Amino acid sequence: MFLYGMRLMGNSLKESSSGTLKVAMEHVTNNPIKAFLLGVAITALIQSSTATIVITSGLVGAGILSLHQALGIIIGANVGTTVTGQIIRLLDVDASSGSWLRIFQPSSLAPIALIVGIILIMGVKFKNSKAIGNIAVGFGILFSGLLNMTGAVNSLSESGIVETLFTGLGDNPFLGYVTGAGVAFVLQSSSATIGILQAFSSSGVLTFKAIYAVIVGIYLGDCITTAIVCSIGADAESRRVGVVNILFNLSKTVLVLVGVTVAQSLGQLNGLWDLPVTSGIIANTNTVFNLSCAILLLPLLGVYEKLARRIIKDEPESEDKYKEKLDSLSPAFFTTPALALRSCYDVLMTIFRASRSNLEKSLALLEKYDESVYKEIMEEEDNIDRLTDRLSRYIVELLPHLQEEYHVGILDQYYKVTKEFERLGDHAVSIAENAANLAKNDTAYSAYAISELQILEDALSQILDNAELAFQRRNVQAAYRIEPLTQVMNDMVNILKGNHLKRMSSGVCNIYADASFTNLLAEMKRIADLCSNVGMAVVIRVRPELADQEHMYSSYLRSGNDEEFNRDYNKAHDEYFARLHEAEMSGEA
Repeated sequence: MFLYGMRLMGNSLKESSSGTLKVAMEHVTNNPIKAFLLGVAITALIQSSTATIVITSGLVGAGILSLHQALGIIIGANVGTTVTGQIIRLLDVDASSGSWLRIFQPSSLAPIALIVGIILIMGVKFKNSKAIGNIAVGFGILFSGLLNMTGAVNSLSESGIVETLFTGLGDNPFLGYVTGAGVAFVLQSSSATIGILQAFSSSGVLTFKAIYAVIVGIYLGDCITTAIVCSIGADAESRRVGVVNILFNLSKTVLVLVGVTVAQSLGQLNGLWDLPVTSGIIANTNTVFNLSCAILLLPLLGVYEKLARRIIKDEPESEDKYKEKLDSLSPAFFTTPALALRSCYDVLMTIFRASRSNLEKSLALLEKYDESVYKEIMEEEDNIDRLTDRLSRYIVELLPHLQEEYHVGILDQYYKVTKEFERLGDHAVSIAENAANLAKNDTAYSAYAISELQILEDALSQILDNAELAFQRRNVQAAYRIEPLTQVMNDMVNILKGNHLKRMSSGVCNIYADASFTNLLAEMKRIADLCSNVGMAVVIRVRPELADQEHMYSSYLRSGNDEEFNRDYNKAHDEYFARLHEAEMSGEA
């Protein structure tokens, strides 16, 4: 119950605070003191130094943080994890039956937290109510488990088992050190291991000499687990984060063991050495050890960085210009949705801009064909497909980790637009192939056709601008402007088809360019339609009630009953059809 409660509380804290976490992480400077304080604050907030360091490793791998910036966060995370022990020390609260302090005892806090959590989960609906409710329930289960452990240990203490066990550890610090490391490694949490040790302290037979080495061993066991998690599928820079954490904890081990040995030999610990420790003493010892070592070792951050770079060698330079974006799709962010969603967003914008760049190059090939540019487009299309496949898999893998409906809504929008952005690249390739066929057959469009296509391209560019703005900034007004422009573009495509037929019949346009021109118009129309889908995805994210009536809403807009749609449509229609008329007059002249 204790371990489950700690996990539930920690996961819910990460879920509800991931937006704040994202903002904080992205504003880390090269000031190690600020980074240290950030590491302390984040770990105290999410109750897990492992999670903080793994997230930091992911940010380093994604290029959001440098290893140098991450160093202070790593040290701070080791201090921040002591907060859990200070919460558990509430076991030591001694209050008479009439004292107000009684409310802070675990026996009072556990049922209160559980009741509050259940009410929030089942009876209240507001943003993050479920996450906050889970935090409260986790807190209640944690203390319920802690009380049960304490009761069990009290029973065991009467048999002498606990006393015999920890007396052996006190006589052999190395054994205590290995025990602490082993338990922390198995539990994958230093906070949980310290909490269990605090529960054992209720037996009254644990002494300082028996537990100090265990506490120090816990640091090593926890950081090895963290290093393993940081290394899974990570690049060299991310793995160095785990190595720095190990180096720091090994230094901390040496510092504490030497410091305690020297202090004991000088008689400074005589009053504490054989004294039975309480939950509060264990919490304070853990905090003092971590904080003192952090202050003493913080100036050595540069040394740790150099050692980590020597231990983990740089990988061969990759020619993949999108490697950093692919690395940002890290499973390390699954427990912090805002960071995972931000990685998805960055990759989506990369796909959109790469696809749009290919589109612009493809349209330029229609006027002046260049084989080298054609090859560039095809190579970039391979990159776009690779980014899309990786992002699609990541979105599917991320979904089960999301608890908040708000986050699920964002991911749903991202999933919809992923295919739309990839299709934009496909249409660019089709236009490039169209241009290649024209060049191969030594065929070209007439000057009149080119002038019409330029007007159509301008309208398409305006649609793409609105689609990018709508998605990039969740700009609903930009999303609303797409549909009227798309309708105007459809009208222009119909006019251009008629004009092209007239030119064909009069011999102005080459008959071999007929199919090419028709296909080009169809591709541009499809691009406008996919932008319309992107705009609708943005509108639905802001107005979820439209999700089940998406097609009805589109039909409603085009029916002429929406004043804003009519205004924007008439404005765009007047502008572009005036330009078409000028082009027609110029062509006739």
